Amino acid sequence: MKRRRLIHLAQTGALSALATGLCSSVLMRDWQGRSLRSLAQADNPSDLKVQWLGHTCFLFTGGGLKVLVNPFRPIGCTAKYPSPKVNTDLVLISSRLLDEGSVDNFPGSPSLLYEPGVYQFNGSQIQGIRTIKDRKQGRQFGTNVAWLWSQAGIKMLHLGGLAGSIDLEERILIGRPDVLFVPVGGGPKSYTPEEARQAIATLKPKLVIPTHYKTVASDPATCDLEPLEDFLSVMQGTPVQRIEGNTLSLNRDRLPDEGPVIQVFDYSFGLAPVSPAKTPEAGSNSAPVAPSP
Repeated sequence: MKRRRLIHLAQTGALSALATGLCSSVLMRDWQGRSLRSLAQADNPSDLKVQWLGHTCFLFTGGGLKVLVNPFRPIGCTAKYPSPKVNTDLVLISSRLLDEGSVDNFPGSPSLLYEPGVYQFNGSQIQGIRTIKDRKQGRQFGTNVAWLWSQAGIKMLHLGGLAGSIDLEERILIGRPDVLFVPVGGGPKSYTPEEARQAIATLKPKLVIPTHYKTVASDPATCDLEPLEDFLSVMQGTPVQRIEGNTLSLNRDRLPDEGPVIQVFDYSFGLAPVSPAKTPEAGSNSAPVAPSP
């Protein structure tokens, strides 16, 4: 990323509750495959498009803004995903680990946020919430930044790669998100399926999008995560909506009144060949830039 714009911290109060909704051309089923009432609607300009690029990386397009969260370098659990170097206005990362914080060589010189704080960007408020990344009070992987923002009128919370519990202060800052992106694959820096279930029960989102689990794009020799099915098994009885492809359209007026409803993306986009990791060169333009106070 060249010539990144510095984003200034802004004073803020509590986030207001927002109207919410769902728009998608998919069939809703519960975990056991039983058909439920469909919420399918045609896309319209007020929709928020959520595109899964693999692992914990998503591109959000809507409300006049493109936001990319947690771009990765293809290695280990992300080995065969295509590199998510896409055009975006803003990049958010939860840490500087390669599977959720690879920020070099993006087209268009987007702005970058990587520290906790409250920010204003193009008229939108974005809040980075400091959390403990691992189960050892941060002694193993340090801190994680969970990102909370509203786009196209939908309040989203992306937990990043998180294994630490959510404390009371964090819970108050977060409130109730409309859409929760939660890691579910276990390992030292991701919730186990049971821990993810507990986080969902605490945060009470309307929609849940599981992240950070083993897929066919993972290198089985080096990826220590569990598959998605392990998480779905502990959520038995919760409605599951399976999406054909890697893109979901949301609309604030058509989200379910109550939740959670689990959204599962189909990883059908092309796999990239596995290549050895490269160490960034000293002095490269990949180092994140801190926002000005």
